[in-house]
Amino acid sequence: MSESIIEQFCDQVWMEQGLSDATLSSYRSDLKLFNQWLQKQGKDLLRSSPFDIQQYLAERYTKQYSSRSTARFLSSARKFYRYLIQSNQIKVDPTQQIDSPKIQPPVPKSLSEDEVDSLLSQPDLETALGLRDKAMLELLYSSGLRITELISVEVNQIGFQQGVMRVIGKGNKERLVPIGEEALQAISLYIRHGRAELANEKVCDWLFLSTRGQRMTRQTFWHRIKLYAKTAGIRKHLSPHTLRHAFATHLLNHGADLRTLQMLLGHSDLSTTQIYTHVAKERLKQLHSEHHPRG
Repeated sequence: MSESIIEQFCDQVWMEQGLSDATLSSYRSDLKLFNQWLQKQGKDLLRSSPFDIQQYLAERYTKQYSSRSTARFLSSARKFYRYLIQSNQIKVDPTQQIDSPKIQPPVPKSLSEDEVDSLLSQPDLETALGLRDKAMLELLYSSGLRITELISVEVNQIGFQQGVMRVIGKGNKERLVPIGEEALQAISLYIRHGRAELANEKVCDWLFLSTRGQRMTRQTFWHRIKLYAKTAGIRKHLSPHTLRHAFATHLLNHGADLRTLQMLLGHSDLSTTQIYTHVAKERLKQLHSEHHPRG
């Protein structure tokens, strides 16, 4: 009975919200695990109480589930019991008075400045692919773009005279981002000596092209980054955002403030940028130590 209600709930939220398979799978998995735990206690999913949920959370804590995983379970349970109330299957939501665990935002993985220099020196500038990859890596590190923004750049978005580019970010929001000299030079070399070869006489507006003359994909560029990291001897776990995080971290290390960083990264809310607060704090400690008479 409980299993079928979970499936009905998943079908309902899929129809109403168009959730992804991964999200639905998470809801289903979280609720089934909770249901199995309740059954071992001789209890029922439709008659669970706030005490039952608190007991289940306590057990998750003793088993060292992460706070992020537990917060996801509570989110699943809240949606599930809200659905049961709306469909008149229960009268009281047992999750209503239960607080979610506080989640510390993960510290983004980054690279040192020496590691970035090594990574950016890997592309072979004697080939069209190498010129393209060099330009992409330099621009990514120079401007802190998201990879989706990077592969979506069109030639006319680059202002070579002004040293800025127009970026269309999340929510179709537009921002102007400065481009460093080395990135501008790498882009110019690519346009003059590599792009036409990749275009193979096709006409298109995308700046960065694949070997088929089409827009680069996220997957292809991510594969290229991992290849260059390997040849550079970088053994850290990288993510597609690693150079974006390096851009942010290195700016803060050299004196930028969070508000400026927020604008450059295209964050709509400063709270998103505050994952880098630890970097800013470390810099403040260093400045205090270096310059205060009793530091």
